[in-house]
Amino acid sequence: MSITCFGEMLWDVLPTGKQPGGAPLNVAVHLHNLGLEAQLVSRVGHDDLGAELLAFVQDKGLTTRYIQHGETHLTGVVKANVSDSHEVTYKIVQPVAWDYIQYEDELGPLAEHAAAFVFGSLAARSPATRETLYRLLQRAPFKVFDVNLRAPHYSRSVVTYLLRQANLVKLNHHELAELMGWFGASPDEETALHWLAERFQLQAVCVTKGADGAVLWTGQRLYRSPGIAVRVQDTIGSGDAFLAALLKGWLAGQPPAEALAFACAAGSLVATYQGATPAISVAQVASLAESVA
Repeated sequence: MSITCFGEMLWDVLPTGKQPGGAPLNVAVHLHNLGLEAQLVSRVGHDDLGAELLAFVQDKGLTTRYIQHGETHLTGVVKANVSDSHEVTYKIVQPVAWDYIQYEDELGPLAEHAAAFVFGSLAARSPATRETLYRLLQRAPFKVFDVNLRAPHYSRSVVTYLLRQANLVKLNHHELAELMGWFGASPDEETALHWLAERFQLQAVCVTKGADGAVLWTGQRLYRSPGIAVRVQDTIGSGDAFLAALLKGWLAGQPPAEALAFACAAGSLVATYQGATPAISVAQVASLAESVA
């Protein structure tokens, strides 16, 4: 039940200081927190920030085996604006080390034997990492596309290609509206999810809606889970915890409604902490989900 997370790992620079981040890193940490084995494929620079990130990964109980070291580009940095605690915005430095993830022979079998291969659109912004991603997508049996649109680091053609490769897609309600605008399809929630699943032959499409919870389309049915009222510290990493928890339920064969409720609880729980990767547990998430039910 090992899950491979591919893409960016970086430092989020906040007014309070820097914090480890990047969606693939965050998802991998939360998968580990929830009892699953996770492998992270990324790249850092040969610098102090890279060494600190590697130490963080090890401290969280993850292996650094598949994290490459680059000599020519610095470790990734993102400047995060958290003036609105419910809607964080980012300025993402380019180019950096994770823009140059190289295809190595050991990565093919890693993707091929993964229970899920998790990736996003941001890692596809550069030709080098995009080529590696495309090669690995040909090997992976179950592909999870965490859409994660960050302007101006994506294009309609690349995102469309990634949708065609995916089996399960997770995006937020803003991204859903943007995609439906591209394709000239109805923005109505149920209609849009059904349309995406049919158009791209997806097993499931999940949309997060912040304080309003989330919806999941699978098996020709729409499942809804309401938002959970919590005292929000910041929302950094909430969507990543949501995805990790959803995958835990999905891979275990949990009924969709239960998996979705558990995922919403995980996302809400992380929002009660500062930072993207607090040490949440299955028991904490389950307790919050049960209190809502």
